Amino acid sequence: MFGEYSFNDNQAESADGDPGPDPCPVPGNLPPEPASFVGRERELQLLEGLLRERRLITLTGVGGVGKSRLALRAVAAARQARPDGVWWAELSPLRDPSLLTATVAHTVGLADHSPRPLDEELCAWMADKELLLVLDTCEHLVADCRHLVGELLQSAPGLTILVTSREPLDMPTEEVLEVRPLPCEGPDSDALTLFRARALAATPRAAAVFADPGRTALAAEVCRRLDGIPLALELAGARLRLWTLEHMAERIGERLEVLSDARAALPRRHQTMRTTIGWSHELCEPLERLLWARLSVFTGDFDIAAARAVCSGGPLPAARVERVLAGLAAKSVVLRIEERGTGTRYRMLDTIREYGQDWLGELGEVEIVTDRHAHWYAALSQAAERGWMGPGQVDWYRRITAEHAQLRTALEHLIAADPTAALEMAGALWFYWFACGHVHEGRGFLERALRSAPRTGAAYNQALWALGLTLLLQGDMDAARRLGDECTRDAARLADPERELRAAYLAAASVLMPGDPVRALRLAGPRARAGHGGRTSGTGWLLCKLATSYSLCDLRRFDEATEEAQSLREACAELGERWLRAYADYILAVAALGLGDHGEAARHVRAMLSGKRLLGDRFGIALGLDLLAAAVAGLGDGELAARLLGTAHAWWRTVGRPQMGSPSLRALRDQGERQARAAIGDAAYEAAFLGGAAAPTG
Repeated sequence: MFGEYSFNDNQAESADGDPGPDPCPVPGNLPPEPASFVGRERELQLLEGLLRERRLITLTGVGGVGKSRLALRAVAAARQARPDGVWWAELSPLRDPSLLTATVAHTVGLADHSPRPLDEELCAWMADKELLLVLDTCEHLVADCRHLVGELLQSAPGLTILVTSREPLDMPTEEVLEVRPLPCEGPDSDALTLFRARALAATPRAAAVFADPGRTALAAEVCRRLDGIPLALELAGARLRLWTLEHMAERIGERLEVLSDARAALPRRHQTMRTTIGWSHELCEPLERLLWARLSVFTGDFDIAAARAVCSGGPLPAARVERVLAGLAAKSVVLRIEERGTGTRYRMLDTIREYGQDWLGELGEVEIVTDRHAHWYAALSQAAERGWMGPGQVDWYRRITAEHAQLRTALEHLIAADPTAALEMAGALWFYWFACGHVHEGRGFLERALRSAPRTGAAYNQALWALGLTLLLQGDMDAARRLGDECTRDAARLADPERELRAAYLAAASVLMPGDPVRALRLAGPRARAGHGGRTSGTGWLLCKLATSYSLCDLRRFDEATEEAQSLREACAELGERWLRAYADYILAVAALGLGDHGEAARHVRAMLSGKRLLGDRFGIALGLDLLAAAVAGLGDGELAARLLGTAHAWWRTVGRPQMGSPSLRALRDQGERQARAAIGDAAYEAAFLGGAAAPTG
């Protein structure tokens, strides 16, 4: 009936209950390691021991010193020792502390649909896990991280947490390891090695520098003046593409002395980092400095289309943004990222972005660029909503998932600056909240937007409906039904059949899930749909057909359910839509099972699971595995049925509400269990079930 997407669609379950192809033997989501990791043997050895012996380790140090790179190298080696994986939660883009728990939950694969506080669900889910969690870049969320970390460590004895932060969490059990700059002394120092590597990557001409002992000694002096801070070394090394080493040494010496005097209150390493960035800033072209400042409004990574839309204007036309951005990438001010499914993206390291934010303030452009950023992502959300029920559905899912951090930032700004635009954006993202596993977050944004914006118009109706969908997934059927009624009245006033149909689906689902298919059929069935009118290919019409076909199955009118589901499937296929089409396959399987054709049921549910693997739909995978187990049990294979039920149990745990509290879904699952136990006995059933439950769901 409902569904959501995981962030790790390559980890989805295969149709026979075995995990799909996984390039990593242990679950996890580690980002790729940068190519410029140098040295740190002592720190790695120490950290390796701490990860075995301690449960909370915090890496501290100045911005740019390499805390995240050290953490990544250390935990990559620890993957094999963690049965439940190594998970990396990047917190630098997060600005709203209330989203911290949701960010961590989605990182580890928990897409909770329950109405309970999410921190309670996360603690319960982690209680029996043995995993390593990295919280990267916590300095702006220290108090909130301290609270969450304390709850998690108390609840989950098998959990180890590694934190990177410019300051410690200040907890009694915390082991703090200061990450110091790279050693600078000697002709083969780690600092010089990194500087050389970055210089050679910037230009082959740098090879002549390091072939000359005298010039190598000068390069070592540059490294010493930069205090061995990795980010400072990389920025300086990249500069050799345009400058000679001698010119660089002269200029950097002057610049550091002047700016260090001006920032005497700062610790030396902070001075060095800030002044090195300032020096790099001065060496940029004027348009590069302007783009650097404007790019600082992005939290996390972004694509070139967003950069053009948000950062162009005045002396920087849109047509020149890509070239100027390439210049910043060549200078290591901006990182270029190539990711499967999302193409080329860019990001700034926090320390560099902070400098850009200061400069944007100096330019007096904070408000205009922030507004431009928010409205670009609001428009993107509207385009995604229009394209969701079509052939680009998978692409839209991947793109919106990639833009998650930017969407959050945009919504936060619009709720305060333009409540109506916030309402439109939050409502347009209904599919992301409802179908992609962001129920808690979506409900929070929708409720805030609804409180702030005018309580009339199409945007209000859409946001109200989207809120109702999140309540459905959390099991608050009474509230969902009330919102469905309100949406229906509003849609009638707006004379909008599509909104009436969407409201009818909301109302029907809210009575169907608790077990009233008769009323659901009255609300969403063919007669009700005809009364509302509207497009037969519209979202509301298709959702009502889904509710209708499921209601008919509950009423054991399987032939009618088959006809309705087949019609739904054909309509979705014509649109190129996959999410609802897979649920139509599910209904066809339920109907076939009800008619006693277990082989046909298994065929349909395998088709359904194929679609869910493609889209990473956790709820759909769990739902399908329950149904496949019932079909397989009916065919006499009790051991496979038990293993499928165990695997389904593992997936249901990631959703948070087994069988969504639906009596009919629970009855279907119990039917498979009874038949499997009868076929192989209780002992064999339990063994096979436990084997299936151990399947990864990452």
